[in-house]
Amino acid sequence: MSAPLNHNADYRARHGLRPVINVSGTMTSLGASIIHDDAIAAMAEIAPQWVEMDDLQRRASAVISRLTGGETGFVTACCAAGITMSVAGAMTGTDMLAIEQLPSRTDGLKNEVILQLGHAVNYGAPVDQSIRLAGATPVLAGTATQVMPYHVENAINDRTAALLFVVSHHTVQFGQLSLEEVVEICRPRGVPVIVDAASEYDLTGFLARGADLVIYSGHKFLSGPTSGIVAGRKDLVRAAYLQNKGIGRGMKVGKESIAGVMAALEAWEKRDHAGIRAREQAALDLWKTTVDAMPGLYGKIMPDPTNNPLDRLEVHVLPESGFTATGLAKALAAGDPPVIVRDHEAELGFFFLDPCNLHPGEAEIVAKALTAVMNAPRPENAMALPRHSVEKALRWPD
Repeated sequence: MSAPLNHNADYRARHGLRPVINVSGTMTSLGASIIHDDAIAAMAEIAPQWVEMDDLQRRASAVISRLTGGETGFVTACCAAGITMSVAGAMTGTDMLAIEQLPSRTDGLKNEVILQLGHAVNYGAPVDQSIRLAGATPVLAGTATQVMPYHVENAINDRTAALLFVVSHHTVQFGQLSLEEVVEICRPRGVPVIVDAASEYDLTGFLARGADLVIYSGHKFLSGPTSGIVAGRKDLVRAAYLQNKGIGRGMKVGKESIAGVMAALEAWEKRDHAGIRAREQAALDLWKTTVDAMPGLYGKIMPDPTNNPLDRLEVHVLPESGFTATGLAKALAAGDPPVIVRDHEAELGFFFLDPCNLHPGEAEIVAKALTAVMNAPRPENAMALPRHSVEKALRWPD
């Protein structure tokens, strides 16, 4: 009998991959999340079996409907795919010829999608590209720091297919119209509101607040396999699902992912959220105590900007530490084991430690890594400043 795999070492060691500790969050670039045991079991169970995929999606629809309050739903490859398929569905409805002709031929179709300018973010790719992949044209409303009702009202015309509302820590967190405000504008004008809620805990609130479609990640806080979940109005969900016979073919999802998402959703219903929150708080308290004891560093426990029940430690890095925030993040990532922090705002002098993806014992390893780096001689790049570059990507796979 073979020895059991160590979740944190064996596979990566065999393939020469670094044993990363993730305090960045539910990041696609790091593998998204720790998949729930129930999802892994469901995926393994269905993997060797044949199944009629439309029927499997019908079963998934029932689970999605129960958990989200939507009339129906389906599973797709990821949230970006969900956005594209939802936009395409708003354009074509159930017209099969139109579905086959996307994205290059949109004659006679509504082919514009409104997006508040402060929502035009990059989450690894530009969100407006998910709109353009459907053959639609993004129409940006307002300015980056102020969108008024008249900006959206005047963007609506006879070519408007939908409005995309993005919920993310990446968006501008002030000056944008609320979901209720855009629904109030769009609903009387017959414009569907599609919500990108990729990394949100709240599975029911967006539809309850008036959204027509909502798109969730199946692999972030839900801890399922990489996937997207589309839920909402039956006519719009059906039209989005039919894109599997068109542009959605390149975004198709396997039986394993559908089964895994179903299991992850059902596990979410019975998850010990209070217990998880307590473990995360213990990690935050440990890290704050560790950071506050170091010259030139201090920590602030900060709530999630989109109101998920999650806090993070904001680690401020002052010059007397001998590091910049970028330099300290790089030093932690170069350690053994590598500790990957959330550093997308490092130019402001801080980074975050996110406790939502820890294996047992890793909070303590992160604290020791911080101590070790701060007590060691400063590396050459200790005072590095953020540089926005694609150089590393352009060298792949070298």
